[in-house]
Amino acid sequence: MKAVVVGASSGLGRCIGVDLGRRGDRVALLARRRDRLVDAAKEAGPDALAVACDVTDESSCRAAVEEAAAGLGGIDALVYATGIGPLAPVEKLDADAWRRAMDTNVIGAALVTSAALPHLTKSGGVAAYLSSIGGSLTPSWPGFAAYHVSKAALEKLVEAFRVEHPSVGFTRFVVGDCAGGEGDSRTGFNDGWDREYAAQVYPVWRQRGYLTGSLLDVEEFLRVLDVVLRCGGTVPEVTVTPRPPFQA
Repeated sequence: MKAVVVGASSGLGRCIGVDLGRRGDRVALLARRRDRLVDAAKEAGPDALAVACDVTDESSCRAAVEEAAAGLGGIDALVYATGIGPLAPVEKLDADAWRRAMDTNVIGAALVTSAALPHLTKSGGVAAYLSSIGGSLTPSWPGFAAYHVSKAALEKLVEAFRVEHPSVGFTRFVVGDCAGGEGDSRTGFNDGWDREYAAQVYPVWRQRGYLTGSLLDVEEFLRVLDVVLRCGGTVPEVTVTPRPPFQA
């Protein structure tokens, strides 16, 4: 399989790119931070490509996808793992925060997918987009308005691509709490959060049952994603969340 993973410099995106490479697939790892991509590509295998890509820039998206397609000899799978989640009360989110969330989580996905679509159509390929339980399964969590609004929009975007391009398999991949791997593969999702505000809303998330009290094993997440990418059919949506801690 020839796979392009966007957001592969850290967190789950890096986990995905490295895992696919170690499974023997040819992978192109895309993200802004090329220095981290180079390290990730070394972990993924000798044929892995590191391609700089700023998902908020249309020309960068097109150039990166074409470089990846040329280097891989085509594209069979696209994984969009890029995402940011500013934490703040909804009324304190300024225009810049809203734009950054939408640009990264939604518009970037549209730009990358549009660039990759000719290659995916030719190969009868698949595209998977990491989403959130707050974007589809639960009400928006306090403090996460920009993130969950953008993820809800992402899910409609995936649906739109599926409706208009049925020859490609488009999947919304909803992921529960998962810390990723170790080192640079560990999620940096909460980097930059206001710790005092996080301490206020975290108990509310627990009280409302949005958190199970455990984390999803990254290996289980990767196993399920791999099945989706290889199944050969259309999988509209998959949700993988951690089980609550067992109590005897």
